[in-house]
Amino acid sequence: MDTRHKTIVITGAGRGIGRALADRFAADGANLALIDTDGPGLEAVRTGCEARGAEAAAFVADVSREEEVTGAFSGIARRFGGIDGLVNNAGIIRDALLIKAKDGEVVGKMSLAQWQAVIDVNLTGTFLCGREAAEHMVKQRRGGVIVNISSVSRAGNPGQSNYSAAKAGVASLTVVWAKELARYGVRVGAIAPGFTRTPLLDHMRPDALEKMLAPVPLKRLGSVEEIADAAAFIFENDFFTGRCIDLDGGLRL
Repeated sequence: MDTRHKTIVITGAGRGIGRALADRFAADGANLALIDTDGPGLEAVRTGCEARGAEAAAFVADVSREEEVTGAFSGIARRFGGIDGLVNNAGIIRDALLIKAKDGEVVGKMSLAQWQAVIDVNLTGTFLCGREAAEHMVKQRRGGVIVNISSVSRAGNPGQSNYSAAKAGVASLTVVWAKELARYGVRVGAIAPGFTRTPLLDHMRPDALEKMLAPVPLKRLGSVEEIADAAAFIFENDFFTGRCIDLDGGLRL
């Protein structure tokens, strides 16, 4: 797909990877529909996209709430006259061990609230946004592209029962949707980042960061721009569908 003048929806667009995605596609000449719960963050990203010459609009919505998602996508279609692409990037973490024990006594465990919050945003949110984008793309009869952001943690990462389950689900949805939607000219791909420099890591202690990077062959964090580059590749390569790009510096969990 040539993304010039195409309308691309980005969820979780208010900062980090979402912001880098918006910057990249704005520089490539796309129209941007930006979704996040962070209104001020969205506005800053929208302004940055317009400074690059792109047409951009912000939509404050919680991707885990069906009515907010359907409303946002209907508004996007009205605003831009259609939807050509979606990057399902919105996600949260609520890390905890399944159970934490000391001297044979359980002293902590992952709460249902921690589990449900991550599943709601990272998996259900991906489903809802993907469903709405696909509906608009099929009705338009001009195809489209959906990119889902998974994670290296989909292989199973201690302390992330909720996150690993959600991101494994996101990778599976990618395959299912690629098979279901190919007949309509809609391609679906995924990216599984490894450890990436985002605002979440800004306050990490140097010793903790060094320990995190120890198993990474390239011995560095990925950049949000490198993830955006991978998303642009999926959009631009019309023979790519149903696959996940592991962008992890060689890390294996």
